[in-house]
Amino acid sequence: MSFVSEHLINNRWPASNPDILQLYSFPTPNGVKVSIALEEIGLPYEAHTVKLNETTTPEFLALNPNNKIPAIIDPDGPGGQPLALWESGAILIYLAQKTGKLMPANPADKAHALQWLMFQMGGVGPMFGQYGYFSVFAGSEIEDPRPRERYQQEGRRLLAVLEKHLADKTYLVGDEYTIADIAIWPWIRAAKLFYKADKDFGYDDLPNVMRWWNLCMERPASERGLLIPDRNV
Repeated sequence: MSFVSEHLINNRWPASNPDILQLYSFPTPNGVKVSIALEEIGLPYEAHTVKLNETTTPEFLALNPNNKIPAIIDPDGPGGQPLALWESGAILIYLAQKTGKLMPANPADKAHALQWLMFQMGGVGPMFGQYGYFSVFAGSEIEDPRPRERYQQEGRRLLAVLEKHLADKTYLVGDEYTIADIAIWPWIRAAKLFYKADKDFGYDDLPNVMRWWNLCMERPASERGLLIPDRNV
């Protein structure tokens, strides 16, 4: 028996090949970060669709007590030992370190890639997510306009930071596509396609952001990652 086969999560999401990395996720902006990275890296993995109402099940909580997707089990972790890991940013860093891909080798560039990853984890993700909640989802029923305005304004501020930074860069860290790009651009996409936030976030006034976003979207491996795992399973 392998670590994956013996893990409680395997009872609900059984692995076909427990010897390769297992991804437990759903195609939200946070979820696709990991599938995009895995597709770009080319590391063999098996994806399991964990619907958002399944994250509080005993099986999933046994892997991630914080009941959020995504999470992984790598049977071949550090020192050849299995590793269970959650939090999308931590997973991106782990995959980059494991494979030597999607992370600059230069120490200064690496630090900058991590800087922009933290920019997403602490800023873009939470602020865009709250904007979506108060403009599209359950929070939209609240009549008080202040929550929506608060997150709209903060979203605009964060996008202005990106717009200025990308004025003379192909990707966030120069010419190299990294986990920093992968962390942020799915949120740009989600705000456009699912929140219909083009006007509220001023996308028409962000040519550098839109150019960068389209460049990321056009990468075949990244495009594949957007559809993994299958939300309709």
